[in-house]
Amino acid sequence: MRLVVTTPMAVIIDAGDVLHVRAEDRTGAFGIQPGHADFLTVLTISVITWRDGADVTHHVAVRGGVLTVKEGQLVEIATRDAVGEDTLQQLGDSVLARFKADAQAESESRISTTRLQLATIRQLQRFLDVDRAPAALGAPPRLDTGATRGPAPGEGEIS
Repeated sequence: MRLVVTTPMAVIIDAGDVLHVRAEDRTGAFGIQPGHADFLTVLTISVITWRDGADVTHHVAVRGGVLTVKEGQLVEIATRDAVGEDTLQQLGDSVLARFKADAQAESESRISTTRLQLATIRQLQRFLDVDRAPAALGAPPRLDTGATRGPAPGEGEIS
């Protein structure tokens, strides 16, 4: 039997000599062996375990997904994210490292977004500065032609 695990960006697992697959959906864990009837289910966030022809057990953590069995010889799993390792200890370490990297990237993205928002607010503040004289009704707005000022008190970069 063949097992293929894919994400939108990559093929994570493509194993050809698979004897058994253990997966989990919302009703619980189940097993698939060669010759299984055609099958379709939605997976939960879980660990998929399979055993190959050399009787070696492998693992892949999936973030939900869809599992299909075709003609009892092909098990396909499409998931948003997956991490594969040979032992559960290695899998735990890999998943933890991935979570840390994702959290760091999310934090950096949040900081960048905050900096962009603050820069936009500063530009709007400079344009709407109270030192500008109001324009006469119907007259075009008067542009400030004075020297450019330095940053207003309290305007500093976020570190």
